[in-house]
Amino acid sequence: MLLCALTAIAFSMLVGLGTWQLQRLAWKQDLTARIEQRMAEQPVTLTDAQKSWEKTGDVEYLRLSFSGRFRHDGESHYFTVIKGKTGWRVITPFETLSGQIIMVDRGFVPAAKKDPLTRAQGQVKGEQTVIGLARAPGIKGTFSPDTSLEKNNWFWRDLKGMASAALTPGERNRVVPFFVEQEVSNIPGGWPRGGVTRVKLSNRHLQYAVTWFGLAAALLGVFVVHLRGRMRGRAFT
Repeated sequence: MLLCALTAIAFSMLVGLGTWQLQRLAWKQDLTARIEQRMAEQPVTLTDAQKSWEKTGDVEYLRLSFSGRFRHDGESHYFTVIKGKTGWRVITPFETLSGQIIMVDRGFVPAAKKDPLTRAQGQVKGEQTVIGLARAPGIKGTFSPDTSLEKNNWFWRDLKGMASAALTPGERNRVVPFFVEQEVSNIPGGWPRGGVTRVKLSNRHLQYAVTWFGLAAALLGVFVVHLRGRMRGRAFT
């Protein structure tokens, strides 16, 4: 009886885990579809994006367009690896025509181009129009290195920290609560290189579900074989 009870409990747990992975699969597929839909839509205004943030807290991958000027003296450098190459994402305050400030991720530069003087052509001046994807602030990981303000090295998407390092206390009150990752655009000199948003989401939930259901089936098979063996043993006694 004890063996039957333990087998039933283990079988139920394995089937439950497999079912949960199928639910996660459906959620991930829905999320991917929503991301693709948002990225295919026409850009919305910054006002519309802020209303969405205030209403739902979700602006991920929402495409938007706005105009203003870059504040290049306040750029931050966020460490990243793209296609096996280490480098930095250049995140620059952007003051809109209405006075709001957006922390714009302009894109990737290799380590040799981290210093703005090595890509002076790309420090575009005057009024610019940016089209990009809204992204929520990051969360510091357990193993993320600490930020080095002295070297301007950032290892997680710290919106408040970057804004504090680049702006005055009064200006920080005008910062919108999300980043914008700039799309590919014609930047003089070619750096920073926009359009590096990561949109491919890991989705191995089906494999995980098959694994859990497979283990459940294997457990049931072993139990049935064991049970038949005991029944045969009794038949000969």
